[in-house]
Parts: sequence; structure tokens; C-alpha cells
Amino acid sequence: MTEWIISLEGTEAGHRLALMLALGAAFLHAVFGALQKGRHDPWLSRGAIDLSYGLMAAPFALFVVPWPEPHMWIIFFWVFVIHVGYKLLQGFAYTKGSYTVVYPVVRGTGPLFAVIAAYLIFGETFTLTQWIGVFVLLSGIFGLAIYNLIFLETDRDTLGVALLLAFMTGAFVALYTTYDAYGIRSTADPFTFLAWFFMIDGLFMPPIAYVHYRRMAQKPDLLPLMARGIIGGFVAFASFGAIMLATRIGNVGEAAVLRETSTVFAALIGWIVLKETVGPRRIALMTLIAVGAVIVEMGG
Repeated sequence: MTEWIISLEGTEAGHRLALMLALGAAFLHAVFGALQKGRHDPWLSRGAIDLSYGLMAAPFALFVVPWPEPHMWIIFFWVFVIHVGYKLLQGFAYTKGSYTVVYPVVRGTGPLFAVIAAYLIFGETFTLTQWIGVFVLLSGIFGLAIYNLIFLETDRDTLGVALLLAFMTGAFVALYTTYDAYGIRSTADPFTFLAWFFMIDGLFMPPIAYVHYRRMAQKPDLLPLMARGIIGGFVAFASFGAIMLATRIGNVGEAAVLRETSTVFAALIGWIVLKETVGPRRIALMTLIAVGAVIVEMGG
């Protein structure tokens, strides 16, 4: 499997696979966001998810994949720090604003910063057509956020803080996207990076969730929470694993932009699962996002 993945780097077949991985990650990331924001407290949900995928990854990291090269330890340290910042910001954002407002702002700011970072770090460049596609996609994402803000937002007292946190979270999305791409490209075996990433990344949130749980006046039933955590763990493997592999075999900037079609899937999940309202204006904005993603891909 490792040799096959490496053989696809820089090839047309690799480009097509990276495209499919990025779009698959988009759908799964929307599912992941809904699992964190859904019926349970977002801190508890994230803690249960991280505990699950950390425990599932540990046997693979310790006994299956090759051990990381010495230079990888400092990379894993900064990966851990960056993802801790991302999780804290996203958790606070979800406690201050609704999913349909916070999620589009996070995913809208992320790809723009990621494209710029990919140029600075990896020397990737977008054509004029691709930049047009980026701005079409971003106009749909931010249009969706503005629409949700006007018509759906209920937490008006904490709205300003929620939007600020969402914007900062988006910056961290770009940061972890580019740094994770750097990390997975820095090791001979990409699955070494993935296994150790998930094991290390699962260390931080469970203690935070436990402390939060102890302080709650009305404690939720742990069995449904852990069931959600296990499901979320598998979703995280597929979602984050797919986008990391996409950035190894394809372009970081393109993968980052295509993943943000997750906003379309998030709106559909909000409508179908979370029973949030979807009307013709939101459908039009979601179509704009999809069109922007197509322009980015076709313009490359």
C-alpha cells in the first residue's frame, strides 16, 4: 500500500486520486463537525472522539507501521501544538454560535489562507482561472454564513465572539493543513505519519472533556456519548487520513479548496439530521460553492 501511494506522487493518476480523497474528506468532515456539534456538549463529543481514535491508532503506531525517523519528533510536537489550538478555538466557537454560522466561516477562511501558505511553503501556484474558482467558492461559503447569520442565528448575545473565534479557527485550519502536509511529506512512509498523528492527537482532549464532565450539573449518559465517539473516531480516520494523503500525492492548495465543499454537505446534514431550515437561497449558495470547486479543478 505504501509503495503504491508513493508511486502515485506527481502523476496524473495521483492527481485524480487526490481529487477523490479531497472530496471524500469534504463529506466526512461535515459529518465529523455535526457529530461534535450535535446533541451532546461539543467538549464531551470531541473528547470521546479523540479518545476513540487515539486508542484505535495506538496498536498500529507501536506495532505495525515503521517507527518515525528522528527528525519527525519535532514535527509531531508542532503538529500536536497546532491541533490543540485548533480544537480549543473550535470548541469555544461551537459553544458561542450555531453550527450553521460557525462552520461556514471556519471553512471559508481556511482554504484562502491554505492556498497562500501552499505558495509560500511548497511553491504551488494557481492559475487565474483557479483563483476565480476560489473566490466563487468563497463567495458561496461566506454568503451561506451571512444568510444563516441573518435568518437562522439565535445566539445574538455571543454572536460577535462566535464569529471572531470562527475566523481564528479558520486560520488554524490553514495552518494545520499546510503543516500536516509538510509532516506527511517528511517521512518515508505516509502511514507512519498517520498512525502516530492519530495516537498523539488523541492525548489532549479526553482529559479536558473529563474535567468538563465533572463540572457539569446535569451529566449526560456516557454510553451514547462513547458510541458517538467511536463512530466519530472512524470518521476522523477516513476524513483526516484522506486529506493528508491527498496533500502527499497532490497539490496542497487544491486539496484544501476542494475539501471546503464540506460546507455543502454540512448544510445538508444540518437540514436532514439537525432539522435546520434550508431554502432556495441556501441551495443557490451551495450550488455556487460546488461551481467554484469545479472551476478550481478544471482550471488546473
